[in-house]
Amino acid sequence: MKISGSDLHLFRVFESVVRNGGISAAQMELSLSQPTISNHLTALERRLGVKLCERGRRGFSLTEEGRRVYEIGTEITETLDANSVRLSCLRSALAGKVSVGIVDCMATDSNFRLSDAIAELSETAPEIELNLTIMRPNDITKAVAENEIDIGIGGSDIKVASLRYEIIYREEHAVFCGSAHPLFRRKEEAIASAECHGYPWVHRGYWYGMRRQRFDNLAANRVAFDIEAQLLMVLSGAYLGVLPIHFAGLFEQQGRLRRLAIADEAYFADIEIATRTGEQAANVAYVRDAITKAHRKHL
Repeated sequence: MKISGSDLHLFRVFESVVRNGGISAAQMELSLSQPTISNHLTALERRLGVKLCERGRRGFSLTEEGRRVYEIGTEITETLDANSVRLSCLRSALAGKVSVGIVDCMATDSNFRLSDAIAELSETAPEIELNLTIMRPNDITKAVAENEIDIGIGGSDIKVASLRYEIIYREEHAVFCGSAHPLFRRKEEAIASAECHGYPWVHRGYWYGMRRQRFDNLAANRVAFDIEAQLLMVLSGAYLGVLPIHFAGLFEQQGRLRRLAIADEAYFADIEIATRTGEQAANVAYVRDAITKAHRKHL
């Protein structure tokens, strides 16, 4: 069969359904209704002459033919995406959309100079359309690797070989407690690290390695996947938590948080800019370079 543009659309819909594990789970990603997605799958089955999947009350599952079609379709779309980037690199004009994923709670950090880069881009490349999205660190890594976004800014314990990472600055973190916590009014010299670890903590669900292992022991500990959610739990007074000082400092000034001098938990997070390795579209490379240059000026 000769593959047409409409066939490619059907392949992408099918790929999304398989990747998300069903029609309903793929709705948000595709911005399509369940009946429309189902109709697209039926159209692809008719076009290929094979049954791709079982779908209904018993759930979603691929047929053997569906697995083969998914593999072939994924290979086709990945090849097209890769060559689209190569074709974009031929353009000398700095125009078009560049999508950037950013970790949450960065706007309060004076070391984060993205706004400087945006100001420069608005003057030197006004036809580039920046699309900024707040995302979780590991989601950023996955999205850049899978060509869903062009640039990622943040820090993740997970590193992918197909990505290029560059540290643009370091973000300082420290331990904080809320005003209702038993340690809030205690004298600093009377607070021991061992005692602190006896209280419940709220940690971030995307932490890995030794930091994660230290928190897995106490049943009363809790998990948050966003820094603002973690902050709310610390503000409650029920939990201790490690927070960026630029963000927590605002609440410290209001008397709602206290920074605790626990040296073994304080740390600096490397804030990195991540892009795919290999040839980049001209507009993506220009935005990446503008961001790194803005941060180098303030090192």
